[in-house]
Formats: sequence, structure tokens, C-alpha cells
Amino acid sequence: MPASYAHVLRLPHARTTFAAALLGRLSYGIVPLSLMLAVTRTSGSYTVAGAVMALFSATSVFLSPARAALIDRHGPRRALVPMTAAYAGLLGLLTAAVWRPGAAPPLVVGAVAAAAGACTPPLGPAMRAVWGRIAPDPELLRRAYSLDAVAEELLFVTGPLLVGLLVALAPPAVGIAAGAVLITAGATGFVLSPVVRSVRPERAGAKEHEGGRGRVLRAVRRPVLAALGVGLALGAVDLLVVAFAEGHGSGGGGAAWPLAALSAGSAVGGLLNGAVSWRTSAGVRLPLLTAGLGLAVLLAGLATGLGTLTAVMAAAGFFVAPALTTAYLLADAAAPADARVRAGAWVNTAVNAGSTAGTAGAGVLAGLLPTGWCLAATGAATLLVAGTVARGATRRGDAPRPVGDGVPVPKTS
Repeated sequence: MPASYAHVLRLPHARTTFAAALLGRLSYGIVPLSLMLAVTRTSGSYTVAGAVMALFSATSVFLSPARAALIDRHGPRRALVPMTAAYAGLLGLLTAAVWRPGAAPPLVVGAVAAAAGACTPPLGPAMRAVWGRIAPDPELLRRAYSLDAVAEELLFVTGPLLVGLLVALAPPAVGIAAGAVLITAGATGFVLSPVVRSVRPERAGAKEHEGGRGRVLRAVRRPVLAALGVGLALGAVDLLVVAFAEGHGSGGGGAAWPLAALSAGSAVGGLLNGAVSWRTSAGVRLPLLTAGLGLAVLLAGLATGLGTLTAVMAAAGFFVAPALTTAYLLADAAAPADARVRAGAWVNTAVNAGSTAGTAGAGVLAGLLPTGWCLAATGAATLLVAGTVARGATRRGDAPRPVGDGVPVPKTS
């Protein structure tokens, strides 16, 4: 059977389930910027806004595996419905708290933001786990994951643009309310999909329960480490490109071109990665893709102007989506049967944690070294991660395991 993107979307229930998940995930591209703008406007303090965003992001990112474990344990319908209701309700409270100056003390806003982040529904990991049941063929699954990665990349570009349109017409708090509506509509459509309704959680035996979180992390340590390296590079590049543009007299606005090239390269690379029938296993490709990103960032340190940097960033982006797609595939293949959603959540958490660490580290380096040296150091660190992933790679579990007997009915979320 042809394993094309069109074939993936023609699989039973694929289009409706994927569309609903994307609608809900668009909330993640709208809420953070809306919250930042709303808190800044109502408090008049970047310090308060930064603290609120740190609380929201920290609980959202680092509690993601715990929320995913609830989906693995109880199934998407029983876990996502109350989680989404709590998240949407807390976003409603945030909207009221930041609607006008003085509506709520900063401590209250921070507490509500932290609670909202803790309840963020992990629709991305849940959708990737469902892809494994909708597309039981390994080639179809790889294309489905590539399509998912590119679509997610576009959501995080589209979200801030929509916020820009919203704030031109209404207070930024409207964006938070819009995020609540999107997540409610998307998650509702997702759990009502026939393919999701038929999900039954896997039950782990007594031996599988032993080790808990460590059992899952040991199974997916290589893709998680690679994702950490990719996130490290992306977080550092975001800051260093701005510093490079300002250092070359273009101001912060000049950074838009290299960063746009990075996103465009990632989208193209992701689509090509899914379209090519690879002869090498995913376990072999993962460190090579991570190393490709590291080498491109290292070479960016030699850029002499914004034009050169933009071209190199496009080349670097070419490796981003393929590396993350391959990491998700390997995590899904290596995960225990009762921890498929959790495995994807750990990869996602690693990307975000790496990005945070990369931004912080780049901020320190940028105060000590020229930008070119900072980019070279970031690339070298990513190459070091790639080498560690390569040394730990084995053939076992490199390819995504076929799921089911060809009938696209999922077993777990």
C-alpha cells in the first residue's frame, strides 16, 4: 500500500481526530503570549510578568509526564475530560484576574497561572500515541509523526500571529479566553472520536510497576537525551540570533529573518523526512540528525552577516523536525505498553527543558564571549549530545513496532 501523507489522512478517523487535536493544541500557541502581554499591561512590571510566566511554564512542562501517566492509566476520555475542564476553568479565572489593572494581586495571578499550567492537557503526546493505533504500518506511522511535527511547528508560528491580531482589537486577556475555548473544543472533539473512544488502557503487571518513572525513563533515555540536545540548541539560538542582529546594527527586528528561516527549514525537513523511505534504522538516524543540527549551529559561528546567518539557520532547521520526529518514534517503540503517552511526554519535556537551559546558558555566555563563539559553543555541546546518543544506540527497538493486526483501533491512549 502507498505510504503517502494523503494515505495517512485517508485512514479511518485520521482527519477528524487530527483536526480536533490541532484545534486544541493551537491554544498552546496563543495562551502564553496573551498571558505575558496581559500581565505586563495590568501590572506595569516585566518582573511580575516574567515571574507569572515562569510559574505557568514550569508547572506545564515539568508536570507533563505526570499528566500523561494519568492518560496511560485511565485512558484519554476519563483523564482528558476533567483535566480539560480544570484547565479551561483556570484560564477563565486568569482572564478575569488580568482583565484590568488591580483586578487581582500579583500573588493570586501567579498562583492561578501555576495551577493552570499544572492542568494543561497533553494533547500532543496523546495524539501521537493514537497515531500509533490509527497507522499500524511503520512507514505510515513515520509519515504520520512527520505530519504531526510540521503541523505543530506551524501552530506555534500561527498562534503569536493570531495574538497580534487580537490585541489590535481587544485587551490581551481575550487571547487567554480564546485559548480556553480552543482547548475545550479541540479536546472534546478528540475524545469523541470513535478511534479514541475505543481506547482501553493497558494494565501493567506487578513487575512492570516496579521502578515506576525510572522504568519508563530507562526505556526512552536515548530519544530523551537527543531531544534535550535539540532543545538546548534551539533555546540558545533564539537568544543568540537576537544578539547577533543587534551586534550587526540591525536591531532586534533583524533577528526575524534567521528565526523564520529556522522554522521554514524545519518544516521542509520534516516533510521530506516523512516522504523518504529510509534504509537506515531510526536508531542510527537519530544521532546523525542531532549531529547535523549541532554542526550547522557550530558553522553559524562563522557567519559574517545576517544573510549568511539566515542561510545557515535554514540549514540548521532542516534537521530539527526530523530529529524530533525520530525521537518520538523511538520513544514510542521502546516504551512499555502501559506508558506510550508518558514516553512521548518525556521527549516533549526534554525539548522544553533543554530549550530553557539553552536560553539561560546562552545568556551567560553572551555576556562573556562574542556571539560567534557562543554559537560555536552551542553547536559543540549539541554534537557532544549526539555522540553520547550514538554511543548508547543499539539495534534493538530502533524501528517503531507495528501495532495491532492492521485494524486501526487503538489499545491505549
